[in-house]
Amino acid sequence: MAHDSRKIKVVHVITRLDLGGAQQNTLHTVRHLDASRFEVLLVCGRGGPLEGEVAAMPPEAHWRALFMSSLVRHIHPGLDLLAFLQLVSLFHSERPDVVHTHSSKAGVLGRLAAAAAGVPCVVHTYHGFGFNDYQSPWIKAFYVWAERLCCALSDALIFVSNANRDYARRHRLGRPDRYRLIRSGIKLSDFPASVENPGQKKASLGLGMHKPLVLSVGNLKPQKNPGDFVALAEKVAAAGRDCSFLYIGDGPLRRRLEYLLIATGLGNRFALPGWRRDIPELMAVADVFVLTSLWEGLPRALVEAMKSGLPCVCYATDGVLDLLEDGVNGFVVPQGNVTLLGERVARLLADEDLRRRIGRKAAESIGEEFDIDAMVRRQERLYDELLPAP
Repeated sequence: MAHDSRKIKVVHVITRLDLGGAQQNTLHTVRHLDASRFEVLLVCGRGGPLEGEVAAMPPEAHWRALFMSSLVRHIHPGLDLLAFLQLVSLFHSERPDVVHTHSSKAGVLGRLAAAAAGVPCVVHTYHGFGFNDYQSPWIKAFYVWAERLCCALSDALIFVSNANRDYARRHRLGRPDRYRLIRSGIKLSDFPASVENPGQKKASLGLGMHKPLVLSVGNLKPQKNPGDFVALAEKVAAAGRDCSFLYIGDGPLRRRLEYLLIATGLGNRFALPGWRRDIPELMAVADVFVLTSLWEGLPRALVEAMKSGLPCVCYATDGVLDLLEDGVNGFVVPQGNVTLLGERVARLLADEDLRRRIGRKAAESIGEEFDIDAMVRRQERLYDELLPAP
C-alpha cells in the first residue's frame, strides 16, 4: 500500500466531454474519488456538450478542470504536437502520482507525455478502440502500432468488457498481467424510473399516447449505425405494427437521418429530439430497446435499458455480448441483418408475456458490478495497488 501523509494526485485526461458513457463516467470518477485521499485534475479538449456542465459546477477542494484547445479529436499534426508538449509541461509542474487516460487521442498523447515527464504510474481505460475492422488495413495497422507503443508505457490497462479485453489480447496490446476489468457503471438507483403518466410522456415527444414505443439511444455517428434503426422502423411499420420509434442522441449523421425519415414516410411515427436529460423516464415508458452499434466498449445505454426491465434487441457487437444471452435476457442479431432485427422487435411487440419475461431477466442481469460508485472504488484500489510503498 501507498503512501505518505499527503494526498495522492491523479490527473485524468480525456479528449473531449461529449455526451457519452466514457465522458460521463470519467466526470463522475473525478468528482467522487475519495476527497480525503485524492487530489484530482481533469484535463480535456474544448467543445464537448458537458463542458458547460463542468464550468457551472461550484469549485471543489479536491478536484479542478483544465481545458486545452490543442487537444482535438481528429489527427492534426501541429495541434497534436502542441498538445503533447503542453501535457509534458503540465505533468512536470503538477507532478502527479497517477495519470489516467481515456479515449483514443488523449490515450496516446497522455501516455506519451506521462512517460516523457516521468510520471510514476500510468493507467489507461479502454471504453472501446480507436481502430476497428471497418477501417482500411493500413490505417488500422497504424493505430494498432500506436496502441502497442502506448501500452508498453502503461502500468495498467482497464477494460469495461470481456469482449474488449479479448480484442486487445488478439491484437497483442500490452501484457495480459496488466489487464483489469472494471465495468462502466451507472447509477443503479435511477433505474427503473417512475413515470406517473406514461401516455403524456410519449405525447410530449409528438408520439402516440397509447402506442408501443421502440427506443434507441446513442450518438448519431457511424459507430452507432443509426441508419439501421430507421431501416428497422420501416420494416416493422411495413409489417403492420402500429407503434412509434424514438432515437435519443445527436451528431453528424442527423441530417442524413432526417432525409431518410422523409424518404420512408416515417416522420409521423418517429421522433428524433436530440439529446435529453430524462432518459430514465423515457426508458420507463418504452416497450423495446434496440441497439444497432457496429462496435462498442460496454454500451451504457444498454445497461440502463436492461436495468429498467426493457427487453433488448441488439446487434452482436463486442461489449453487447458481455450483457445479452440470445433468447434468455434479450435478443442478439448478426450485424447488418435488419430483417431479423425487425422480426425480433415485431415478436416482442406482439407478445406482452415475452416482453415481461425477457425484461425481468434483463433487469436481474445488472448487478452491483455495474454500480457507478463501485466503479470509482475499484479505481481507487487499483491506484493503491500500483503506487509504490513509501
